[in-house]
Amino acid sequence: MTGFDLRGERHRLKQLTDDGDAKLFENRAGVPCPVCGERFARLFVAERESVSFPENDGSRFCLLRDGASVHLFRH
Repeated sequence: MTGFDLRGERHRLKQLTDDGDAKLFENRAGVPCPVCGERFARLFVAERESVSFPENDGSRFCLLRDGASVHLFRH
């Protein structure tokens, strides 16, 4: 992965929420995912070290950034 330039792609994304240290965007212009190259639906950007997502499809999950790694915990 070469990274993602949010500032460079910002004009192609619709910001849905911003709580100060986390933002949610909708991809309305077909921006490709920098990991797999496929179009993504939404982008979540977090400045904090850990984030919990509420249950939306039957399972809650949490993300933890630990140095160079990101851990996904599915509950």
